Amino acid sequence: MRVRFFAGARAAAGTRETSVDVQDADRVGDVLARLSADRPDLARVVRACSFLLDGVSARADAPVGAASELDVLPPFSGG
Repeated sequence: MRVRFFAGARAAAGTRETSVDVQDADRVGDVLARLSADRPDLARVVRACSFLLDGVSARADAPVGAASELDVLPPFSGG
């Protein structure tokens, strides 16, 4: 699956996007845990993030598929 990082999540991940091999029964949280395992800054940022899975708001317990696209969006403000 494709994972895209935005703003502070991009800085913490050290990349704009990455690909992840998805296993049966994986959920958003499983994918993020694997990506954060060796990136402590990303692990910290992800706790405050929201997620879009295939363009729809998703929670950490949402199931993912090999063709899914996950966007990791840290909180941000605007005006």
